Amino acid sequence: MRLIPTTKNAIALYCTTAITFGFFVAGLFKILDYFIVKAFLFLSFGILFILAFNYALKNESKKNRPEDTLQDDSH
Repeated sequence: MRLIPTTKNAIALYCTTAITFGFFVAGLFKILDYFIVKAFLFLSFGILFILAFNYALKNESKKNRPEDTLQDDSH
């Protein structure tokens, strides 16, 4: 098991887990009312959202079938 993720999916999963855990712990210890904690968590959520949106725009559709050998899928 590797501690440092190498794929984009694993990196996104770790970031989302860390932010969710941060919200949970901050709410549990009643420190979510502090402005700096709230600002840090919402800023990290916003950055993750922007990165995910940017990745979704760059993602190209993958064609699984070659263009030169067409198949008939009507049957």
